[in-house]
Amino acid sequence: MDEQQFRTAAGEALTSLQRALERASENFDFDVDSNEGALAIEFEDPPAKFVISPNSPVRQIWVSARVKSFKLDWDEARGAFVFPADGRTLTQLIADVASEQLGETVSL
Repeated sequence: MDEQQFRTAAGEALTSLQRALERASENFDFDVDSNEGALAIEFEDPPAKFVISPNSPVRQIWVSARVKSFKLDWDEARGAFVFPADGRTLTQLIADVASEQLGETVSL
């Protein structure tokens, strides 16, 4: 994957994730913001901030959430960014860490 392909895929993935998070935020206590290609999810109770950002040089999407860092690679077969350690897609990973943060199941 070249840089332009990465930028396109990452942009589409983050836009899709942002839309899903905005829909979910109507039912859960968090806000979503986009800034310079990165997403931030801010929780009030308990307080926390998750950051999801593309990292072009290594062609990954990096997630900082719950004092952990996740580096997701593009999986051509699945057409999604995937966390190699367990196979979760970006959306699945964010739903899981948001659920852990809030103590209730968040569906995206």
